[in-house]
Amino acid sequence: MGDLNAFLSQNAIKVENRKYVASERFIGEDGKAIEWELKAIDSDRDRQLRKDSTIRVPVLNKKGKATGQYTSETDFNTYTLKLCVETVAFPDLHDAELQNSYGVMGAEELLTTMLTPGEYTDLSSEVGEVNGFDRTFEDKVEEAKN
Repeated sequence: MGDLNAFLSQNAIKVENRKYVASERFIGEDGKAIEWELKAIDSDRDRQLRKDSTIRVPVLNKKGKATGQYTSETDFNTYTLKLCVETVAFPDLHDAELQNSYGVMGAEELLTTMLTPGEYTDLSSEVGEVNGFDRTFEDKVEEAKN
C-alpha cells in the first residue's frame, strides 16, 4: 500500500512557472527579447474555461435541415485562446494601459493583436505543455519505467 501522505496538498510538488520568449519583437533595455511568464492552471479553472467555450450546435437531419434539437460542442479556438490568456502571468494582459496601447479592449483581443499568427500558435503549444497537455500516456509509461 502506498504512502497517502504523498498526496497531501502540502507534499505535492508545485508546478513551477515557465519563462518563455513569445516573440523576438519585444526587446528589453538590455537588447534581448523579453521573456513572458506562464503559469499552469488547475482543473477546476480548466473546466470553467471549457464550459465558457461551449456552443450549441443544431442537429441536422439527413437532408441537412435543422431538427430543432441541439448538441453541445467545445469551440476549440475559443477554448485555446481563453487557456492562453489564463496561463500568461506576465505581461499582464488585463492591464488597461497595455490594451489601450494596442487600441483593444479585453485580454483575449490584446493577445491576438500583440502576436503574429505564428507566434500565437507557438505560444498556444507552450501553454499546452505548461498545463500538462504535451505528454501522451505512452510518454508517461516510458518515464515511469526509467
